[in-house]
Amino acid sequence: MTQRIVVKIGSSSLTSDTGGLNPDKIRFFAAELAQLQRSGSQVLLVTSGAVAAGFTSLGYRTRPKVLHEKQAAAAVGQALLMQAYHEAFASHGVSVAQILLTRYDFSNRKRVQNAMMTIDELLQRGVVPIINENDTVSVDELKFGDNDTLSALVGNLVKASKLIIITDMDGLYTDDPRKNANAQRIDRVDAISDELFSFAGGSGSAVGTGGMRSKVEAARIAMRGGVPVFIGRVLEPGDLDLAVGGTGKGTYFDTALNNLPVKKQWVGFHSLPQGQIIVDQGAKAALVNGGKSLLPAGITSVVGDFHPGDVVEVICSEGLLLGRGVVNYAAWQVQAAAGLSTDEVQKRVEVTRIEVIHRDEWVPLT
Repeated sequence: MTQRIVVKIGSSSLTSDTGGLNPDKIRFFAAELAQLQRSGSQVLLVTSGAVAAGFTSLGYRTRPKVLHEKQAAAAVGQALLMQAYHEAFASHGVSVAQILLTRYDFSNRKRVQNAMMTIDELLQRGVVPIINENDTVSVDELKFGDNDTLSALVGNLVKASKLIIITDMDGLYTDDPRKNANAQRIDRVDAISDELFSFAGGSGSAVGTGGMRSKVEAARIAMRGGVPVFIGRVLEPGDLDLAVGGTGKGTYFDTALNNLPVKKQWVGFHSLPQGQIIVDQGAKAALVNGGKSLLPAGITSVVGDFHPGDVVEVICSEGLLLGRGVVNYAAWQVQAAAGLSTDEVQKRVEVTRIEVIHRDEWVPLT
């Protein structure tokens, strides 16, 4: 079966230090991706760079911070970005297509299915889909974070064989190697821990919005969907092939999980939760380790106003996100039933089923 490779390239890898596209970098990555396609892989590119490409054309001296200024820069820069990719890929005989997505597109099951059908058709015809966030209409609170999260969602959606996240660092280190000569690179990761997140640090470059932390979070999402991840450098010809082949300059995040069904992918990663349910330690153990449904007895409180069929987050008493699920109760019903036994719930609250979240509608995210 032909492997699908999702490659994510951030703004700092495509632009100069002060902004604006670097044509040499665009041509280099197009050559690497075209070679990967010639080797028999189906290639999807998730790219940043629209805002970085456009803000200098509008007269901004630095990357804008205000939302409407960023949106205007993206409107100019997206055309420049696609033109540069089109010309670079055309020199290798490869056609490209633009796909702009927002978080709302992923939250709507019909829209994400339509996007999937479009991507499938493009790949079958040998076209490289170039996917970017639709920055012109996106709002800050729903943005993907320099497209790191977007690349993980796309990887899960297309059931990718591997997600390659290209950055200016050759992987994840125990500390910043630019400041600490004793920092050690982490070559392979089997599970993402709180300590690993602490290694990842903070924000990205002046022309990008991501950082190593957002890339590790993207790796966590992809791994949960059964997609292995590489985070590292691609600077020289052949580096991308090495990254895909397992000997690249970076960190590999392995996973023993299988791809989630499409519905569970939507629940776990694409949907927009409408509220939160806080549970006690017993419910936490039943959900995380026992493979059980969530019953009213283990619930302590409710946040938000949701209805049956909505997706909600489940939070433990320590404030940690345990997962998401499709709720069978309205918020007021959960509040009325919280802490009660099954018998008491059936006497006091009229509900169609006793499980607040059935295990078949549950996606753990710990």
